[in-house]
Amino acid sequence: MSVKARRRMTAQMDRAARVCARQGAQLTPLRRHVLGLILEVGAPLTAYQLLDRLKLTHKGAAPPTIYRALDFLMEQHLVHKIERLNAFVPCVEAGHRHPAQFLICCQCGVVSEIENRAAANALEHAAEQEGFRPRNTVVEIEGVCAACFRPS
Repeated sequence: MSVKARRRMTAQMDRAARVCARQGAQLTPLRRHVLGLILEVGAPLTAYQLLDRLKLTHKGAAPPTIYRALDFLMEQHLVHKIERLNAFVPCVEAGHRHPAQFLICCQCGVVSEIENRAAANALEHAAEQEGFRPRNTVVEIEGVCAACFRPS
């Protein structure tokens, strides 16, 4: 990892700790480590991939260990779960709930988080027209990213 990337990750971790403190929660060393694993890889990781990486430094780690840490990180809005992949990615706007859309490339596996307020508002409005009160809006779009797309 480059010095610049390490500094950016440290800044993200410090911001996450401040977010937790503001909400009366604690980013324990284990939770911080799990968040660091997610930030470090830069790609979606499943709970078991995270567990395998965690076991390199925490020999006794078991599935409940990772799931508790992930539940906490999701509650604090520091990570998102990509349901389609059953994997976790860091939250671009860490620390608060926001509508998010994810672009999932079927070829290279890259996941990009975008936040299009117009799209989120349209979905919320459509739901409300049906008498439904949305709490959280997450959209997962599968396709091919610009890097993989090769026009014929």
